[in-house]
Amino acid sequence: MCGIVGYVGAREASPIVFQGLRQLEYRGYDSAGIAVIQQGKVEIRRDVGKLDNLAKLLDAEPMGGQIGIGHTRWATHGKPSQINAHPHMDCTGQTVVIQNGIVENYRTLRQELKGKGHHFASETDTEVIVHLVEDFLRNGADLGAAVQLALPMIKGAHAIVVMSTLDPGKLVAARLGHAGGVTVGIGQEEMFIASDIPAILPYTRNVIHLESEELAVVTAAGAQFWNLDGFPVPKENQIVPWSLEDAIKEPYPTFMLKEIKEQAQVITRTIGDRVDFETGQVFLEKLGLAAEEAQEITKIVIVACGTSVYAGRVGKYMIEALARIPVEVDYASEFRYRDPLVDNQTVVLAITQSGETVDTLAAMEEARRKEAKLWAIVNVAGSQADRLSDGAIHMHAGPEIAVASTKAFTASLVDLYMLGLYLGHLRGTIGPDRSTELVHDLARLPYLAGEVLAREDDCEQLARRFLKVIHMRDRRNDLTGELHRADCLYLGRGINYPIALEGALKLKEISYVHAEGYPAGEMKHGPIALIDRDMPVVAIALQDGVYDKMGSQIEQVRARHGRVFVVATEGDNSFNSKADHVVYVPQISPLLTPVLAVLPLQLIAYHVAMGLERDVDQPRNLAKSVTVE
Repeated sequence: MCGIVGYVGAREASPIVFQGLRQLEYRGYDSAGIAVIQQGKVEIRRDVGKLDNLAKLLDAEPMGGQIGIGHTRWATHGKPSQINAHPHMDCTGQTVVIQNGIVENYRTLRQELKGKGHHFASETDTEVIVHLVEDFLRNGADLGAAVQLALPMIKGAHAIVVMSTLDPGKLVAARLGHAGGVTVGIGQEEMFIASDIPAILPYTRNVIHLESEELAVVTAAGAQFWNLDGFPVPKENQIVPWSLEDAIKEPYPTFMLKEIKEQAQVITRTIGDRVDFETGQVFLEKLGLAAEEAQEITKIVIVACGTSVYAGRVGKYMIEALARIPVEVDYASEFRYRDPLVDNQTVVLAITQSGETVDTLAAMEEARRKEAKLWAIVNVAGSQADRLSDGAIHMHAGPEIAVASTKAFTASLVDLYMLGLYLGHLRGTIGPDRSTELVHDLARLPYLAGEVLAREDDCEQLARRFLKVIHMRDRRNDLTGELHRADCLYLGRGINYPIALEGALKLKEISYVHAEGYPAGEMKHGPIALIDRDMPVVAIALQDGVYDKMGSQIEQVRARHGRVFVVATEGDNSFNSKADHVVYVPQISPLLTPVLAVLPLQLIAYHVAMGLERDVDQPRNLAKSVTVE
């Protein structure tokens, strides 16, 4: 949450910082602002709402200068407004700060600072930081030292960048805990700072990541890295494996549609060279696991948030079926606040697209304290989750810009399947013939995913029918004036029950239509009371071990005049007379059906949202990487 960008070099800072914010707008779009040092003075432009508002302000009131910082905000303390937008300035007008995180003790600090004569212009917690730095600058510290001295005074997790005319030509960036990443980009006589890599991809792929309790003093000539005790920290450069083209949406109208359409390629990339299709072997070298160690694993606990939890629930079926290891799936935000039963024979597997989700990182640290082995399935190489883990599986999905996850979800499913195969080989639960059959199914997956995505028109047609149903339900009672909002039920069983959950989540996230995923076998234990002629029900009814059961549950919906939309197996015509609309996915082995079944659900949610004229890339109240509690 919150996007942070900084630049120092020979070029005009404002356009570079603004374009960086444009690439990070998915991290927050309540307000935005930019500060530069222009002719020895700090100039700030801020506005509420999305970046287009800031763009108009910059056109009307341009700024010049070769050093600057910018911020796009997801509001925590203080409502979205111009005065609460970052950057925030000290009393002298000489020092400014941008921040991602929450100052947990800001009330106490604010009162202390007011007692010293400081004046506050905003309602935010962030503003206390710049006033703390102001005090140390007044006492003679340089900017790096002032930030270093201020940081121990604030509680909570933070990513911070500070700029001051008292120490011009210098940016100081710091990271405390897990409030999101801080990446330093290395250019030619110019340097960049960002909370996420897409902001600096147009300029450099050579980056350095800050760890917790580290700060960087950045000038056009380079960067120096220190810990909070003032000792230098050696850092290694990393080359980002993404291209600029990965981070732009053209020729698609939205990032979400681009990322949906990329999934066949993403599946190919995530398989990569990690599978020998002749022998059936899977190579996950970054896990560094010996056969003896695999035999000693007594349990795997998957921790994740949001969409990644549902990937983990699919992974439970895969790993238990292939490796015969018990698997638990827990919300990271819950795992960290109880006393989980894990030990040195437990693997805690984190799934995270960004690698910076605060609850997931905290869950990993809790697992570390209990001496569990830590693995991560992560998209951003070099992210905190990647660095914190004992071993990682990289998704290779490329940058995911749309707030609602699509391609990272399917990449995670493929990675979990490969993990199940890998562990099954090491533990001897999969024989050679079975192994060859399983990887053969995997080899077909990219082509079959492409086949499903090519049927977008069919999904759009279903979405139009779906919209008609919810428009019928979303109406006001003529007598009472009560507004009846649309609701939707998603049903699945077995390994595709989590796909029902994910389909419902996608619809909620981007269309704002209330939807619930439910195990179809539990429908009679409550949800069936909701069904009437205006209730759309999406059922995943593939030809697998629970096919007949799903057919029975669809009949129960029809008997109560519910409107049925079915995801079925190609060639299965049994639902043509029973459903309002059917979309088809190709036949594949049961363990891989979730990868194909989720694709039409993504497209349906997308087209429903577009039909309702929603902003699918930046849904209201959401942000891409949740880095605050």
